[in-house]
Amino acid sequence: MNYIVSHEWLAERLHDDNVRIIDCRFYLGDASRGINEYIRDHIPGALYFDLEKDLSGPVQEHGGRHPLPSIDDLVTKLSSAGIDGTMTVVAYDEQDGAMAARFWWLLRYLGHERVYVLDGGYTRWKEAGYPTTSDIITVKKRSFLPALQPSLLATVDDVRHAVHESSAILIDSRERKRYSGIEEPIDRIAGHIPGAQNIFWRESVTSEGKWKQPSEQEKRFASFRKKDPIIVYCGSGVTACPNVLALYEAGYTNVRLYVGSWSDWISYPDNPIATGEK
Repeated sequence: MNYIVSHEWLAERLHDDNVRIIDCRFYLGDASRGINEYIRDHIPGALYFDLEKDLSGPVQEHGGRHPLPSIDDLVTKLSSAGIDGTMTVVAYDEQDGAMAARFWWLLRYLGHERVYVLDGGYTRWKEAGYPTTSDIITVKKRSFLPALQPSLLATVDDVRHAVHESSAILIDSRERKRYSGIEEPIDRIAGHIPGAQNIFWRESVTSEGKWKQPSEQEKRFASFRKKDPIIVYCGSGVTACPNVLALYEAGYTNVRLYVGSWSDWISYPDNPIATGEK
């Protein structure tokens, strides 16, 4: 796989000064749990990035529940973590890759291509007998120089254009009952963006939490052509990221993330809303 690394691969590089490990564990509804788990134990050498403090910006009228973070703030955090253009970065979490994939996407958006997600997550790392520690390392600051890749990002106007002009395929990554409007436990309005197709993000991984092989990802998106323009969204631009990664693994080359996602879409009263199965 091109964007996923195995436990074995990482274990062989735990003492490589040019590999930085990032712990992204985060639990919606319990914001302190992830950092507390990291403090208790983590992969040796890992540093912690918080979904809401580091990988998202402040919630405003528009932009969704997890808007893009300030680029300057994120660059400062990455630099403090000793990450520059020469560093290989591996992210992991305990949420089937959702938080780690958000980190992966952000670094790629900033122009850093040597970033990967750890297959299987943290619990499986521990279960396999690989080392853990409570020691938190200090690292020498480096200078991260961003080179933004706007082609990876879809705005609300891009999505409106896709709705009205069929200029891109829309993929809704939420579970079916939220997509259809049967249930909405988080956002104030239920439903989906008109024309969007529902492909649940958790189908990116197996029941054991391992990422499916590229050939299996291809089957998930088999109705799309490899060069089709695709915009992926979810509730707030987090769990869409595993689908973005899966599309890349399957060989799709024109994929954008709608960061604001459904929570941004419904913040505009004039945006149309669909319910049901289509």
